[in-house]
Formats: sequence, structure tokens, C-alpha cells
Amino acid sequence: MDKTILLVEDEADDETLAVRALKHHRISNDIAVVRDGAEALDYLFCTGRYAEREPKPPAVVILDLKLPKVDGLEVLRRLRAHDRTRHLPVVILTSSDEEQDIVRSYRLGANSYVRKPIDFAQFSEAVRQLGLYWLLLNEVPRSAG
Repeated sequence: MDKTILLVEDEADDETLAVRALKHHRISNDIAVVRDGAEALDYLFCTGRYAEREPKPPAVVILDLKLPKVDGLEVLRRLRAHDRTRHLPVVILTSSDEEQDIVRSYRLGANSYVRKPIDFAQFSEAVRQLGLYWLLLNEVPRSAG
């Protein structure tokens, strides 16, 4: 399958849970993991250590907000400012339930905002639903990917 999921997550435990949940639900897409906002931007814009990466966008970006170097809202702002990534599906998956984070995420163009459940079964189900919707059901313009 050639639809890649980009997981932008700095917490090792949450990364492990997300990858495990995707595999558990037989979502067999490639999963690229980056651990801070600067690395996410390098990956998405094929710069820095990703300069040689084929510039094919991922099918979906699962983006945490609380990231080192460049926070998730700034990553989202930069994605929406660039023609090549403007329509890229971005799902915010974060522990933040602050109303201002939710509002700012949608204002900046997030496609979805999901708060991380504490319990693994809930987390696993949330990741399963994200995978099914964004990888199987969602359609993007051909020019966006």
C-alpha cells in the first residue's frame, strides 16, 4: 500500500500506542514517525535530512500540538500556507482539551481534532477510526497528493 501515515509525536509511549493500535487493526500503511515540529516540516517539505525523500505527501498527518522545537499549531500554519500541502489532511491528536487549542487548530485548517484518551482500548479505537476514515473513505483532490 503506498499511502503513508505521518505521525508527529514526541512522547515515546504515545508513539508506541499509536503504531500498535494501527497494526492491531490491520492498518498496514507505512508509518513515518517524526518527533518534533522541525523534523515534521523537514519531512513534509523534503528539506534537511529528508532532502532526498520523494516529495510525495502522506495520506494523512497525525499531529500532536505540544512538540519540541516547533509546536503543532505552527506546523499546521506552515502547511496551510504552502500550495503543495494546503489540502493535506491533518488530524490533531493531542492530550490538550483547552478550548483555545481546539479553536486555533480549526482556524488554522485542521481537518479533525481528537483528544487522546488515557485508556489503551479507547486510544486504540480512536486510532482505528482515524485510520479507516482518512485512509479508506476520505477523498482528496488529485492535485493535493
